[in-house]
Amino acid sequence: MIRRTLVTLTLALAAGLSASSALAQSWPNTVELQLAPDIPGVIAGGTMPEVVVKGLTSSDDPLWIPNVGLIFSESQANRIVRLDENDKPVTYIGDLLNPLGMTVDPQGQLISIQTRPGMMGPRVVWPKGKEKIVADNYEGKPFGRPNDIVADKKGGLYFTDPPGNPQGGVPSAVYYVPPGGKALRVTDQAGRPNGLQLSFDETILYVNDTGGIHVYAFDVQADGRLANRRIFATYAGRTTASTPAVPVSAADGLTIDDQGRLYALTEAGIEVVSPAGNSLGIIPVWCITRRCQNIGFGGPDKRTLYIAGGGTLIRIPMLARGYAGRVK
Repeated sequence: MIRRTLVTLTLALAAGLSASSALAQSWPNTVELQLAPDIPGVIAGGTMPEVVVKGLTSSDDPLWIPNVGLIFSESQANRIVRLDENDKPVTYIGDLLNPLGMTVDPQGQLISIQTRPGMMGPRVVWPKGKEKIVADNYEGKPFGRPNDIVADKKGGLYFTDPPGNPQGGVPSAVYYVPPGGKALRVTDQAGRPNGLQLSFDETILYVNDTGGIHVYAFDVQADGRLANRRIFATYAGRTTASTPAVPVSAADGLTIDDQGRLYALTEAGIEVVSPAGNSLGIIPVWCITRRCQNIGFGGPDKRTLYIAGGGTLIRIPMLARGYAGRVK
């Protein structure tokens, strides 16, 4: 009877997670898996996430690359990891500088955010022999600690720098590096910007505020600069683990499917948002020690959602398909 009650309670929680139940939760130091609720066109009710890898020093930004497969960053081990044919993590690129977010540009170059003090910013790390620094400063000042990155079709790069530097460094901001150019600060009006993503037609840039409760939308100008900031959606997830102690969503990684729906990691799990900015539901998932950090569609048909964080990699079979126009 006790076991049946626990199972029933778990199912009820999975199906009924809402804004009120997503507030300020105390999570265990383990992977938290629950059955997914039914979100039409997104995920079938009762789908269970699967832990693929655990026990690494860290994990971030899963990325599916054709003819390579699934890769992700293990920042504390200074490497990018690839899943082999047996789902075992093997080194894909080593000797890096605490890598975090990644993207692939139109030339097929893998660009990785490096975050070791004194060497921060996006770098080309593949193909071998083509490695180079893309940007490591803004107007002579070092970045604080860049995080996530996305490439546009022109070969330009947007990336976030959340922490800011009160000792004379750059503030929290979003940057754009045009092809062959220097970093431009395109907004410092997104709170503590973290995960970011472009719309299909690249006319809108979405930016998660990890220190607030919103995802912002900006119109992309012809030169890559941004205009017309507005709140695109408000997240349900909440935590008070911040300074000062105010409720925030801790929104992190962000990805998009082929219908324009956004998928964001927050304290509630994976929040799914419609192209109009409406909440469609929450897929409850938790990585070891903290919320998961980044998210992306993968698999040959891009119908698998990969989630990384806390040295863990999780995957979920989806009804939705990831956008095919970019690697993420």
